[in-house]
Amino acid sequence: MRSLTLKINGRDYGPIEVPEDMMLVDVLHEYLGLTGTRFGCGQGVCRACTVIVDGDGGPREVRSCITGAHWFAGKSIRTVEGHAKRDETGKIVSLSPVQQAFLDHFSFQCGYCTPGFVNAATVLLETLAESPVAADRVEETISEALNPHLCRCTGYVRYYQAVKDLVLSTPGLVKETSR
Repeated sequence: MRSLTLKINGRDYGPIEVPEDMMLVDVLHEYLGLTGTRFGCGQGVCRACTVIVDGDGGPREVRSCITGAHWFAGKSIRTVEGHAKRDETGKIVSLSPVQQAFLDHFSFQCGYCTPGFVNAATVLLETLAESPVAADRVEETISEALNPHLCRCTGYVRYYQAVKDLVLSTPGLVKETSR
């Protein structure tokens, strides 16, 4: 056992005593009650367990089923629970643009993979806000961001279309040419 303090969705947790070898997804579920992050394959392949880590290099996806919880100490983490806006009672008042786009496009069936796709699309949009993509590379860029994520219900086309529509409709994410 070792003491761990985490910053998740802007909130500090801990210190809590957790086993040295416990993966973050297990800490989220078993210690913190944050069950939105999914345990899928347990090998980091499906990416349903993806969380966002914010740092100097910008946001990035990290697979929480294969990354020990103690690795996250001192880092700022976002889970799928942190995307929607909530009022002072905790009630959701609005979804994030990615979540709303997925709903508008009926992007998921069972929803098991959705937290990973939400995080991947969020990282993509935040990255494009800092460094816009050329118009002729939009489709390729979205594919690169979403292709590592697995969906057993074959929601890829709708996830892709939702993200494409969101990228194209959000000012500042796309530049004209790739010069």
